[in-house]
Amino acid sequence: MKKPEIYFAPLEDVSGYILRNLFNNMFPGVDRYYGAFISAVRQGRKHKIRETEDVAPENNTDTELIPQILSNDPLAFLNTAAWLTETGYSEINLNLGCPSKDVVARGKGSGFLEYPDRLDAFFDSVFRGLRDRGLEEVRISVKSRSGRRDTDNAGKLIEIFNRYPISEVTLHPRLGKDFYRGKPDLDIFRRFYEEIKHPLVYNGDLLTLDDIRSIEKDFPGLKAVMIGRGFLRNPALAREYKGGEPLNKAELCSFVNKLYTEYKENLNAEKYALNKMKELWGWLKDNPLFAGKERKVRAVLKAGTCAGYESAVRMVFL
Repeated sequence: MKKPEIYFAPLEDVSGYILRNLFNNMFPGVDRYYGAFISAVRQGRKHKIRETEDVAPENNTDTELIPQILSNDPLAFLNTAAWLTETGYSEINLNLGCPSKDVVARGKGSGFLEYPDRLDAFFDSVFRGLRDRGLEEVRISVKSRSGRRDTDNAGKLIEIFNRYPISEVTLHPRLGKDFYRGKPDLDIFRRFYEEIKHPLVYNGDLLTLDDIRSIEKDFPGLKAVMIGRGFLRNPALAREYKGGEPLNKAELCSFVNKLYTEYKENLNAEKYALNKMKELWGWLKDNPLFAGKERKVRAVLKAGTCAGYESAVRMVFL
């Protein structure tokens, strides 16, 4: 039985090109990286600088990156897709999963799932627009939740996805309103697994090797599994899954220190580097390598200055 591929999930404000490039260099095993969403804009408007930097070819020379678009406007989506295609990308992912209240309030992300008729019309316009622009070879994949408030529209979503030449569907079987609370609904995932005609990818709470193997066993026909927070907790998870060595403290220390240095050199203020590292440590703290060092890790998370952070990290890795 062929093992599923391993994808790195899009994590807003976390998995930018600086982390992706270092991660890919130090921890092999990830087949594809997905960029955090780009907000689609209509012709004549510019994308944010951080968005253009994140997908710039010179910042992604060694990784296979799939850019992701957040939109419910087909014209804006097509304009942004055309720009990404000109940049060199041949696949674009549509975000139908973001649970952020601001995003949902605008009918985007998981909020779009409440309006299946609008979603159907969106796909119709997008795929016709791609053909009209001579971009029919561009692959459009989807990353979705199972619904916004409930799964009442699940059947309609499956019908819509099956109606269009979507290249791949990633399903995070939680509702948008759940954010990351509770457990993924494997029953609704099985419905998608049995009825979706496109290659299917599982996403949600894959934090350990046992988590990945359990999903692989229950759904042997998966194209891939997508891991997000699990990689923040254990950067070597993909390598281990593919038969490589488990994470060791020395390489984790090297990764943390190199990433911190990269952030300080590339960001405009040291406080941004500190905030990004503390966000990472919010997940790293649960790695078994730090068992018995909980108090020292808390000092890292409480650090208010770069000097305090650096001192606390040294103590953790002693």
